[in-house]
Amino acid sequence: MSKTTQLKTVASGVAAALGLAAVATMTTANAQEGMEKCYGISLAGQNDCAAGPGTTCAGTSTIDYQTNAWKLVPQGTCTAIETPHGAGSLESSDARVPG
Repeated sequence: MSKTTQLKTVASGVAAALGLAAVATMTTANAQEGMEKCYGISLAGQNDCAAGPGTTCAGTSTIDYQTNAWKLVPQGTCTAIETPHGAGSLESSDARVPG
């Protein structure tokens, strides 16, 4: 394979990777449109991402209904979600965090 052909192949691969990254970003943004973070409703290990002390990202909450761990829910539904410890919240708190 000639050097020119190799460079074209590498350039095509880079362009494809950048295109996939752009599509993934758009898909993530579209998935979150119309959604909001709801704190204190997820079960242990089922939070969506970083929340505060005791969590680093998705699936790292260590207790059920951890109040600094959030889950994406349809906008306008969070505070109507009831748990054994009260309703979901639009804000993080330290009320139920591992310690």
